[in-house]
Amino acid sequence: MTRPQHQIHDALVDLQSATEKDKIVRRLPADSGLDAIGVRMKDVFDTAKEWTDLDLDQVPELLSSPWYEMRMVGVSILDFKARRRGLPNDERRRLYDTYMSHHEFINIWDLVDRAAPRVIGWYLLDKSRQPLFDLARSEAPIERRTAITASFWLIRQSDLDDPIALAELLLDDPSEIVTKPVGTALREVGKIDQQRLLDFLDKHMDRMSRPTLRLATYLLPDQVQKAL
Repeated sequence: MTRPQHQIHDALVDLQSATEKDKIVRRLPADSGLDAIGVRMKDVFDTAKEWTDLDLDQVPELLSSPWYEMRMVGVSILDFKARRRGLPNDERRRLYDTYMSHHEFINIWDLVDRAAPRVIGWYLLDKSRQPLFDLARSEAPIERRTAITASFWLIRQSDLDDPIALAELLLDDPSEIVTKPVGTALREVGKIDQQRLLDFLDKHMDRMSRPTLRLATYLLPDQVQKAL
């Protein structure tokens, strides 16, 4: 019997495009250790959706694949599983553990962004946020990105204290793959509570890079931005 991973790979190969492969390869970090099949993201996501019921024990083989799109299918399956309303806590814990124990393979920013909010953030919604602060203090920028990106789900639930604390911790991070989502997190905070964002900016604006500040203030009214 053909293994699911082989079926998924074959399905992606059927969708490949040389032009798409060139585009993906150009944006893959040189140290990622990954190659591309050459599949549009919509087709990758559609493939993952078809495999949402894949046994979770099979997902790590996707996450450790040398093919970028296979890893994207893996994290997308985690995300699609996490979206299921009424998912028991023990199942959310399994998704969380799968992500965290294979983080070495979730090593590109868009792999993080695809799964961290619901797989990590949703699981921790009613639990200690210490794992996020531990990730925020990691030596690996990609793990620090998981910390702030996972907090997007907390912000969406109007739970702002820990996301703001994480943003403060990571505000002058040396890596742009961390400070950009910090700016996005602050922008989302401002959607929920504009005054919390303005108070944060008043206290910390001198620590913010211009790209981070632009992201954080993007949705503020023009007159407010001019007054900053």
